[in-house]
Amino acid sequence: MRIKRDKLACKILEIINKSEEPLETTEIISFFKGETRTKILYRLNNLRGDSLVKGKQVGSGKGVWIWWKINE
Repeated sequence: MRIKRDKLACKILEIINKSEEPLETTEIISFFKGETRTKILYRLNNLRGDSLVKGKQVGSGKGVWIWWKINE
C-alpha cells in the first residue's frame, strides 16, 4: 500500500536521503518544530513499510530507532 506523500513525509525522506550516516529518531525530530514524535514515527514507519527507507529498533523495550537510506 502506498502512503499519502504529504509534506511531512517528503521532508523526512529528504532528510534521510541527504544524510551520510544513519539517523536516530530524535535527530530527525530535531529538524521539525511543532510536529509530535508520534506523528513523525508514524510517517517513518509508513516510509519503511513502503521500502523508501530502512529502519531498525535497537535496545530493549521502547528502545531507539535508527533510520537510513534504502540504497545503503
